[in-house]
Amino acid sequence: MNANAIVQKLWRLCAVLRKDGITYQQYVTELTYLLFLKMMAERQREEGNIPEAYRWDALVKAEPMQKLRVYREALTKLGDPEGSLPRMVQAIFDNASTFIREPQNLTTLITAIDDLDWFSDERDQFGDLYEGLLQKNAEETKRGAGQYFTPRVLIDVLVRLMQPKPGEVIQDPAAGTGGFLIASDRYMRARTDDYFTLGEKEQKFQKHQAFHGMENVPGTLRLLLMNLYLHDLDSDNVDLGDTLSEKGKRLGKADLILTNPPFGPAGGAPTRDDLTVTASVSSYQLPFVEHCIRSLKVGGRAAIVVPDNVLFEDGRGKALRQMMMDWCDLHTILRLPTGIFYAQGVKTNVIFLTKGKADTGNTDEVWVYDLRAQMPKFGKTNQLTDDHFKDFVGAFGADPYGAERGEDQGEEGRWRCFTREEIAARGDNLDISWLREAEDEAEEGLSEPEDIAAAILGHLQAAMLEIEALSAVLEDGAPEAAE
Repeated sequence: MNANAIVQKLWRLCAVLRKDGITYQQYVTELTYLLFLKMMAERQREEGNIPEAYRWDALVKAEPMQKLRVYREALTKLGDPEGSLPRMVQAIFDNASTFIREPQNLTTLITAIDDLDWFSDERDQFGDLYEGLLQKNAEETKRGAGQYFTPRVLIDVLVRLMQPKPGEVIQDPAAGTGGFLIASDRYMRARTDDYFTLGEKEQKFQKHQAFHGMENVPGTLRLLLMNLYLHDLDSDNVDLGDTLSEKGKRLGKADLILTNPPFGPAGGAPTRDDLTVTASVSSYQLPFVEHCIRSLKVGGRAAIVVPDNVLFEDGRGKALRQMMMDWCDLHTILRLPTGIFYAQGVKTNVIFLTKGKADTGNTDEVWVYDLRAQMPKFGKTNQLTDDHFKDFVGAFGADPYGAERGEDQGEEGRWRCFTREEIAARGDNLDISWLREAEDEAEEGLSEPEDIAAAILGHLQAAMLEIEALSAVLEDGAPEAAE
């Protein structure tokens, strides 16, 4: 049975647990615990990390009325920080508890998982299976899931454009469930015969040092660690913490940053002493961009998903854009379609930049691709696909640093070039559009209630961001120059 078929079968079991009052996300968390134990049993060489009383076989053999008791005990013992189990096991089961109340529901789930044919002659499919479950959860709970799940198609496009290379440090400071890190690993494996063309030292680097990340939500970190483990990636450089706090400095310098930071109110300004331009900003998006700029090595590159207000906000926002264009070559902006990030509540873009050697004059021109205007409506019934990005990929070119450009398509096209002087004449406002927006018509065509509700929520949250930005400008006065 292939991974997609297993995902569909496991997802249908969610209907059983819904009767137990379990949400989709709780179901995925529950599956994380059970699939981890099952995976350890399938990979017999690793099951020694689990005490015999709490292994998968013990759960399967327990009497139906005892299964829930054994399962609850296992969650407690495996997550005990005072225990002697490996860090990864303790982290996955940290503060774990089950949402299942009915023993029969647990028996149904365990039996279904145990009956599946997990064997494959191909590379272990557990990773693909787990990612499939995360994607199903995102599709079913779009508003909440968007906090940590970036559409796979967008991740894959950005990874292909940025071309991660073995030996590079790759960072995601808002790692979520690890989509960017795993896609980067997959991209490099495909071009190095699963790393076998590398030397022993290079292989060790890829497994233990290449990938760095931080996630601030404990429940999401659990999913992240599971996802990394199933894809045979070491998690020693992935940690729980707030990137905008002093702990964020531990992420270190990176050759490549790929990230979709959280948007909206952060509940307070950053507590790091090095984020000087956005020191007083109490939302996530601006300080995260400053973190990325400062964390890149010279010559390092980044692709960052940002909401529109990063491109037009005055005050600290303008100071951040000036810093970005001075310190980096901000060579490309991709205006993303509406409907794919309603969960964050705002229109979004991807900014592509390369860190310069000096702290001034690195951006000569910015190329903008408008994939938002005059696009079809996107929602649950119309998913974004790789084909939608084909023209942008062609215009971007084969160079990850933006050195190869397709021809400027003029006012009737989607791909245009703007000089640094033209941008300065706009007050350094990078929210550049020239095609007639079709957003109103697109939203009029939405049919799914959840898409309509998400669109309304998006407008409300976007308005809140603008109000917060105006309030910050009024409170702070003129921004200080970037240091």
